[in-house]
Amino acid sequence: MRYRLCACVTATLAILVLGACAALQPLQTAEGLLGGPQSNVRDTFGAPTETYQFADGTTRWIYSKQPLGFEVYAADFDVNGKLTRFRQMLTEKEIYEARPGVWTKKDVAERFGHPREPIEFYPLMKREVWSYRLYTGAYMPAHFNAYFDERGVLDRTMIMVDAIGGDARDGSK
Repeated sequence: MRYRLCACVTATLAILVLGACAALQPLQTAEGLLGGPQSNVRDTFGAPTETYQFADGTTRWIYSKQPLGFEVYAADFDVNGKLTRFRQMLTEKEIYEARPGVWTKKDVAERFGHPREPIEFYPLMKREVWSYRLYTGAYMPAHFNAYFDERGVLDRTMIMVDAIGGDARDGSK
């Protein structure tokens, strides 16, 4: 009986530690899952907030920490459902790949997920704006804004430092 209790406690602790690692270090945790099946990713990170199936047969799962968090992670799977890439999408590198005049709302959603902040509309500009929270530079809270014209085509992007802050690490806002 004592052995069973010890084994149960050990198994429970192992699950808690793995869950904490996935929450605190998702990129490092995902490195160990590369090449593995979708079920491993789901078991580690839970259900994705959004899923996208691409024309080439590959799939992307989005894990959004928005609106209060500052991250959106993408898990990319090949046609066989094996994890090929896992990355944080709200980085300046990823944002600068956005193509105004070319990308649509669908392209932005597939890249960064749908916004969890309220969607704004500026009638004088005739622009809809999607906003995402992120960190820039040395962990400065900011907003990434994607502006769409009346046809739903990306018109421009903008990163604005959040003067109020709202840094989730110290609980302020």
